[in-house]
Amino acid sequence: MKKLFIILLGMLLLTSCGVGSYSISSGNADESKISFVSTDKTPITVKVDNVDYNIFTVKTKAWRTERNIKETAENTIKISPGQHNVIVEMDGKVVCDKKIFVSSNEHKVIEL
Repeated sequence: MKKLFIILLGMLLLTSCGVGSYSISSGNADESKISFVSTDKTPITVKVDNVDYNIFTVKTKAWRTERNIKETAENTIKISPGQHNVIVEMDGKVVCDKKIFVSSNEHKVIEL
């Protein structure tokens, strides 16, 4: 009788332990960024897949020495990962017209 009671108690404890599967999702947002570098901080118009953005370039000197761009809404465009058509106009002239591919969480820097 004692053995039966211990077995039943053990089974009861094992089934009530809350053993199961739990899912937890975390990670970074699925977005990428592009910034542009030129000799001076210059206003530019960037067209990404026919959407216009008015931003400023980052100075080349700061980019080459630090290799780090302080990302602001003034100098960085957030885009979805994948292939994009990028056209950059500076002073009314097209200075860059290319297709780029960015992967998730990549920050692509284009030198003008």
